[in-house]
Amino acid sequence: MISRDTIVALSSGRLPAGVAVIRISGPRTRFVVETIAGTMVKPRVASLRTLRAPDGAVLDSGLVIVFPGPDSFTGEDVAELQVHGGRAVVGKMLETITDFEGVRHAEPGEFTRRAFLNGRLDLVKTEALADLINAETEAQRRFAVQNAGGAQSALYLAWRRRLIHARAMIEAEIDFADEDDVPGSVSDTVWFDVRAMIDEIDRHVAGFRAAEIIRDGFEVVILGAPNAGKSSLFNALARRDAAIVTDEPGTTRDLLEVVLDLEGLKVRLTDTAGLREAAGKVEAIGIEKAKAKAHSADLLLVLEDLLAPGEITALPLDVPTVRVGTKSDLPGAGQLSDRFDLIISTVTGQGVDELLALIGRHAAEQVGDVGDVLPSRLRHVELLNETRRFLVRAVAGEPSGQELRAEDLRLAADRLGRIVGAVDVEDLLDVIFGQFCVGK
Repeated sequence: MISRDTIVALSSGRLPAGVAVIRISGPRTRFVVETIAGTMVKPRVASLRTLRAPDGAVLDSGLVIVFPGPDSFTGEDVAELQVHGGRAVVGKMLETITDFEGVRHAEPGEFTRRAFLNGRLDLVKTEALADLINAETEAQRRFAVQNAGGAQSALYLAWRRRLIHARAMIEAEIDFADEDDVPGSVSDTVWFDVRAMIDEIDRHVAGFRAAEIIRDGFEVVILGAPNAGKSSLFNALARRDAAIVTDEPGTTRDLLEVVLDLEGLKVRLTDTAGLREAAGKVEAIGIEKAKAKAHSADLLLVLEDLLAPGEITALPLDVPTVRVGTKSDLPGAGQLSDRFDLIISTVTGQGVDELLALIGRHAAEQVGDVGDVLPSRLRHVELLNETRRFLVRAVAGEPSGQELRAEDLRLAADRLGRIVGAVDVEDLLDVIFGQFCVGK
């Protein structure tokens, strides 16, 4: 693919900054560089130049690096100008460059889109690149690096190659059954491998929940009666006053959320309204939200005041629960018993670090080994489930209907190809590349 337009954008962070990186890609890249820098620079060597407008006016001085296509990020001629990171400098540079004929501002994700269209990246690597840019925790970074390196793509393409081979063997048996150089029956071997692949896909898809936790966070919800110490614990775990704390029941009426980084894993902690029967209309809405949130949680922290215990009932049975006794610093507070997994005091700090460690262990158990190859998008899971459906139908087909079974293998391979972009996925491109910032 050869683009007619040359695109330019600021590819570094928010201005002002010490250095700003302006990226150019397309057929006019060399002409722009030669005009602004005076002469063409040596490929892949940073050259310090005085940068001038076509009329000779000095714009700035900075480093110029040229990456000739096709061995560049986009597969086209690419240049990077490293200039001073002032708003006026960058603005004038972009204005000057876009004044060249055939040069325009890049759209969001357009550099990466060109890399995909020119065969420099597949769709899975592209999505992993977006994850790497947005990574907030160490687990997210490692997961994105692994996928950007091609581990996920390699798995899907290997499955696709196996299916193409299986289909070829079945069709050979159909077309050349009477030939001596075709084995008497390859069906047993082919369908044994297809059954094994179904099991492999099942195990892989089962890991999507772990991938969701890595990308979106491990959901921890705090529940309890009014004044059980939920908001105090919420603030203690967040290490700031994120929630209002008073002695008045019903102070918290809506869901409050903070994000924690526990041992490299993203944890989303939610404070909720106190659970009780009698409440005003607004508070009742908050209580219903709390109950709904509990059902979508990965872990519940159920708090009880040690001075006024009142067990919370009707909890989701399928969500792991940690029962916590609070206000252990007050005179008369009970001690740890079989009723509680932990007792804490947000005043003295007793048990808070232990609770954080316990949350971290639950999150780590849910995620498992971050080094595993996991499906990283719902799009992948949907296509893998379609792949599995065609494979199951192919395996269950009648031996006399080999043509139909071969067609199911083709459809299954097609769905795998759609994951990495090996077949037509034009309708997905705007959605995928629209996630990127302008300079990427």
